[in-house]
Amino acid sequence: MITQDDYQWLFRKAPVMATSIAEDGVYLDVNDTMLERLGYQRDEMVGRRPEEFATPDSAKRVAEELRPALRRMGKLENKPVSLVARSGEVVDCVTNAFIEFDREGEFLRTVAMYAEVSDQARVNFKYRTLYRHTPAMLHTVDDDGLIVTVTDHWLQKLGYSREEVVGRPITDFFSAADRRLYVDGRLQETIREGGFNNLKRQMVTKNGKVIDLVMSAIAHRDASGKVVNMLVASKDVTERNRAERELRRTLAENARLREELELERDYLREEVNVAMNFGRIVGTSSALRRMLKRVEAVASTPATVLVQGESGVGKELIAHAIHVRSPRADNALVKVNCASIPKELFESEFFGHAKGAFTGAHRDRIGRFQLADGGTIFLDEVSEIPFELQGKLLRVLQESEFERVGEDVTRSVDVRVIAATNRNLERLIVDGEFREDLFYRLSVFPVDVPPLRERGEDIVQLAQNFLEQTCKDFGRDVLTLTRAQTEILRGYRWPGNVRELKNVIERAVILSPGKVLRLDLSMPDLAADSGPGAAVASGDEGILTEKAMKEFQKTNIVRALKQANWRVSGKGGAAELLGVRPTTLADRIRTYNIKRPSR
Repeated sequence: MITQDDYQWLFRKAPVMATSIAEDGVYLDVNDTMLERLGYQRDEMVGRRPEEFATPDSAKRVAEELRPALRRMGKLENKPVSLVARSGEVVDCVTNAFIEFDREGEFLRTVAMYAEVSDQARVNFKYRTLYRHTPAMLHTVDDDGLIVTVTDHWLQKLGYSREEVVGRPITDFFSAADRRLYVDGRLQETIREGGFNNLKRQMVTKNGKVIDLVMSAIAHRDASGKVVNMLVASKDVTERNRAERELRRTLAENARLREELELERDYLREEVNVAMNFGRIVGTSSALRRMLKRVEAVASTPATVLVQGESGVGKELIAHAIHVRSPRADNALVKVNCASIPKELFESEFFGHAKGAFTGAHRDRIGRFQLADGGTIFLDEVSEIPFELQGKLLRVLQESEFERVGEDVTRSVDVRVIAATNRNLERLIVDGEFREDLFYRLSVFPVDVPPLRERGEDIVQLAQNFLEQTCKDFGRDVLTLTRAQTEILRGYRWPGNVRELKNVIERAVILSPGKVLRLDLSMPDLAADSGPGAAVASGDEGILTEKAMKEFQKTNIVRALKQANWRVSGKGGAAELLGVRPTTLADRIRTYNIKRPSR
C-alpha cells in the first residue's frame, strides 16, 4: 500500500515539473524538477500563488481565465503559461491540471504539471496572445458550443470579464429568440456542419442591451475531419440597422407628404400636444402656483428657458404656456424631439438640406429652426443630443445663423428657444456627455416642473378633469369616482406623473362596465389576489396603505420584467406588457431599486 510519504516522494522525484495547489490557490508543494528549472528553493514557492511566478500576461490569464475554467470543468488541457525563473529567464510552458477529491467528494488538491514548449509551440502561444488582443469581435467554441476563448474586444462589447464567459455555452449570450434556434442539439449540429457566412444574430450585453450582429465562422477539424472547434467573427450592425430603419421611415414619410403644397405642414403637425390637460393647466397646489409665477415672469421676455422635471410632468404643456403668453404667440411653436432624431440626420432635421445633399435627399427641405423663424422652438429631451453634435446647436443659439446640409449659404433666424429635459445636465457635464457652454446658453432661466407627488391637492382635480373629458371623448356618461378611490390616488406616488394618471383614468374608463369607475382594473398593482389590495380589487371600499401599494407595484413590475426576459422596451418588453412608456418604467425601476438577478 502506498503511504502519504510514498506519494510525496514520487511527486517530488517525478521527471516533469509539477505542483500541488491548495483550495485557496497557493502552492502546497513543488517538485524537485520544477525547483531546479526555475532556480528557487521549496520554501520560496510553497505558500505563494502561481501567478507570482508568471509573466504579467500569464498571471492575468491564470486569474481571469484558467482558474475559473478549472473550477467549472475540473481540469485543464495544454493551456499556455509563461513562467519566470529566478534568473529572469521566461520559460514558456503548457500546463495540464486536474482537481483531486477524496472518497467523500471533498477537495484535496489541484495537481498542475508543466512542460516546456517547442519553437512551434512558442509561435502558437504568440498567436493566442495576438488573438486575444486583436481589435475584432471574435470568439472560439468547442464542438459542444462551449466558449474556449474570446478577444478583449468581444468582452468590451458585451460588458463581461473573461472569467464570466469561458466554459459557458455561447447560447447563454444570445437573445431569447435566437436561443430557441439552437435547442435540442441544433447548436452542435450547426458546429458539425462547419463554417457559415453573414448569419444575422442578436446577443445581449451584461446590462441587458440587445445588439444586432452579422456572424461568419470557420471550423478547425482534426485528421479524421471532425470539427474540434470553431472560430466565429462578429460585426456589430446595431447602429447601422437603426439608422437604416430611421432612414426608411423618413423616406416613407417624405413620400407620403410629397403632394403637400407647403413643407411647413410636415412639421406643424408635430406642434406640442396640449390635449394632455385639455388646453389648460389644472391645479391649485402651492408647488404649481410657484412654478406658474416663474412662467408668467419669463413668458414676455426673449430669454431662453430650460424646463426641467421628471418624465410625464407636463414639460410640453409648460413650453406651450410660455409661448402663448409671449409676443411670439401668433407665430409657430415648433417641437423637436431630440431623442428621436438619428445622429446621421441631425443637421438635416434642425437646419434643412438641399436637394441631392445625400442619398434620399430628393428635394429641398426646410429645417426646424427656419420653420420656427419669428416664433418659438421647443427642444424636447435636449440632453439626448449626441455630444459631437452639440456644438452645431450651440452655434445657431449664439449667432442665430446656420447653413443647410449641402449648401454654403448662411441663413439668419429669429427664434426663441425653450428646452426641456428630465435628466441632470450638470451631472452629464461632469460625465463628459454634455457641453458646459451649451448648458449655460440653454439655462438662462430654468423652470422646474414639480412632480405629481408634490402636488397632492391637484391629483383628484386632475383625475376628475381627465375622467370627464375621457368619458366625453368615448361617448359615455361620466362615471363616478368614489371617495375611497380618491384616497388611493392621493396615496400613490405616481412615478409616471401626470401622464401616468391620465393613462390610468383612460384605461379605467375603457374597462369599467357600470356607472362607477373601476380604478382597480387599470392599476394592476392594486389588483392582487391577496393582501391589503384584495378588498379594492373585489369592489370593497377599503383603503390601501402607501406601503402596500408600493409593494404591489414593485411585485407587478418584477413579474412583467421576468416575463419579458428583463427587457424594458420594444415589442414584448415589460413596458408594453404594463401599458406604460419605457421611460416611465425605467423611472419606476430606479425608484424601487429593482435589480436583475445574477445568472
